[in-house]
Amino acid sequence: AALEGAESATSFATGMAAISTTLFALLSPSQRAVTVRDAYGGTYLLFTQILPRFGIQCHVCETDDHDAIEASIMSGCDVLYLESPTNPTLKVLDLARLIKAAHAAKAIAIIDNTFATPINQNPIALGADLVIHSATKYLGGHGDVLGGVVCGHRDLIERIYHYRELIGPALDARSASLLLRSLKTLGLRIERQNENALALARFLERHPAVKQVHYPGLESNPGHQIAKRQMSGFGGVLSFEVKGGMDALARFLPRLRYAYMAANLGQVETIVGPPALTSHVELTEAERAAAGITEGLVRYAVGIEDLADLQADLEAALACI
Repeated sequence: AALEGAESATSFATGMAAISTTLFALLSPSQRAVTVRDAYGGTYLLFTQILPRFGIQCHVCETDDHDAIEASIMSGCDVLYLESPTNPTLKVLDLARLIKAAHAAKAIAIIDNTFATPINQNPIALGADLVIHSATKYLGGHGDVLGGVVCGHRDLIERIYHYRELIGPALDARSASLLLRSLKTLGLRIERQNENALALARFLERHPAVKQVHYPGLESNPGHQIAKRQMSGFGGVLSFEVKGGMDALARFLPRLRYAYMAANLGQVETIVGPPALTSHVELTEAERAAAGITEGLVRYAVGIEDLADLQADLEAALACI
């Protein structure tokens, strides 16, 4: 709560527990939620498969079309749910603009701030009502704890906390202690990861084996100007598409010496993996394609290792493509 500038906060057993509990606490049958296509795979399925089963209307907008998102909000909205930057293509949404539209429609604006962290971005300062984190990622930072957090207005947190009491996804005491430990180094870790990610994104952008790099810190990124306005740092996650698709990835990934192949992110160690097989594996091929997730896309969550080591590691592994 202190880091996000919020009145109150509560915790959960996992990030998805925080997201699902919050949505079920705030939405009722016949109400309408608006979100965007580019979201964590579990979040996307929650809006497209789970919430509609309970009579909740969900409209998924194209992430790049702010006008369409605003139009959907104004046609009726009780909850607006956004990620920025998005997972895994790092698209940037103009949060102040969309939150203003949500409040004009008397909707609750919820922002998943996991990728940015409260060090790089504070959605509440931009008008958000609630901010959600998968604490498993950067807040934990060491790959040894699961958790989720929701911060925001005290009355909303009380509603969510009461619902959490009834359905039970509480954070256990040991995980809470590990998260408190990790928060002491959050600022230092994020500063180093910001620096490493920007340098590696610039390196990859110039590499002949790389088709495209997604990172809001790059001047070539479509969301760069918005990111400069609403973020103080661009985060430790980038994604890039290698030439040759999944066959090329199958040669490239095993050659990395300093990056762990895993589905997590936000650790002090660099973690790499194709979203098609990790964060978005439960989506259909068509759904992934619509979100710009190709078979050759790699999500690269930069750690705090020596930058020269990481760059040399990437260069050696990419030589096989």
